[in-house]
Amino acid sequence: MVFEIDNKYRVIIQNLLKKGGFGSFTSLGQVEALAGDGSDRLFFRLHLSDCPPLVAIIASPFFDKGLIETKSTFQIGTHLFDKGVPVPEIFAFEARDGAVLCADLGDTHLQKICSIGGFKEAERYYKQAIDALVKLQFEGANNFDLRFCWDTPRYNEKLMLERESGYFYRSFCRDFMGRIPDDSRVTLEFQKIAQRAGCQSTEYLLHRDFQSRNLMVHKEKVYIIDFQGARMGPLAYDLASLLIDPYAGLSESQQETLYRYYIDSITQKVVLDPDLFYEGFLHLSLQRNLQILGAFAFLSQVKGKDFFKQYIFPAAHSLAALLGKIPGNTYPFLAGLIKEIIEQMEEENIYRTVII
Repeated sequence: MVFEIDNKYRVIIQNLLKKGGFGSFTSLGQVEALAGDGSDRLFFRLHLSDCPPLVAIIASPFFDKGLIETKSTFQIGTHLFDKGVPVPEIFAFEARDGAVLCADLGDTHLQKICSIGGFKEAERYYKQAIDALVKLQFEGANNFDLRFCWDTPRYNEKLMLERESGYFYRSFCRDFMGRIPDDSRVTLEFQKIAQRAGCQSTEYLLHRDFQSRNLMVHKEKVYIIDFQGARMGPLAYDLASLLIDPYAGLSESQQETLYRYYIDSITQKVVLDPDLFYEGFLHLSLQRNLQILGAFAFLSQVKGKDFFKQYIFPAAHSLAALLGKIPGNTYPFLAGLIKEIIEQMEEENIYRTVII
């Protein structure tokens, strides 16, 4: 959508341009509003003559922590860029308005490549994404200042229980599906999952939303975006986010190919016990899958973003499959619950044709 923006945002963008060294441009001309998936931030593509492609990101006027979130975008983005992690270059930051000016990486994300060309076409970009992830996790952790984090500085069991499994319980089970599971039984299993996931070292940098729509492909190179929620955390979480990503719907064999590629990459940097790492990976995958279902239910039902609803059914199947991989029927109540929910979703036809 291309339009003339109102004066408030025009002034903010002009200030960003001046701070970024593009002050000679006095006329913005047209501005294109870009969609932000689950974010309420405002995104504007700037159409300026004799100027590199630029995007202005402005804090949501409806989010009380928008200013500090944008500050994190600037601080974390600058840190990652300086460490050689492939992220968009940030040219300017305006603290008062919660605005940043950064390089425009176009419209092609990894999900689009996967949906059009299949995994055969996307595999090389996935491997690039894993290379970028490893750099983020290791190089990005070097001299990372925890004060950059606007949300929480470290991924831990409290976050897992409140904002992943708790999110799943409240927003997906109760509000979206209309179910109120036995609180004591489901809570006990949530605690067990979090404890097992929490055994992993958290001395690495964590993106926490490392999935195909946050990986842009620009001039044949993969770039990471939407990194403002980064914090310290375990290695396997972002890998899990990439592999079980419902936007891409990777098959088991495709996930295994990428898992092996990641393991080969990080074993050059750190000594791993393969069995313990895989156990941690499975439990962090469960955590991520619970978070996905909570988020997609909330975004579609409360925020009115119907785009996310189509991915709830695949994400529910993914959770069931993950629970089936845990030896010994360790989480029987949760496994039974998701089985019943899938049956309910099939009866009520709670899924949609994919919209790119």
